[in-house]
Amino acid sequence: MIPRVDRDVCVGIGNCEAICPEVFKLDDENKAVVVDPRGADEETIRKAAESCPVEAIILEDEKTGEILYP
Repeated sequence: MIPRVDRDVCVGIGNCEAICPEVFKLDDENKAVVVDPRGADEETIRKAAESCPVEAIILEDEKTGEILYP
């Protein structure tokens, strides 16, 4: 599973960084970025994605490219 952030949707709430700081950080524009897509286990990354109130975090299957969330 590979996380990515839709920066056009991100509003910089920071839930993702609070839950999974090894993977997500807020940058100088107060938007989330992925710093290490394998920095945490899949369950924690999914919890971070699900915590985003605007669904700016997309989880993709690494092999097929299928969208797993949202």
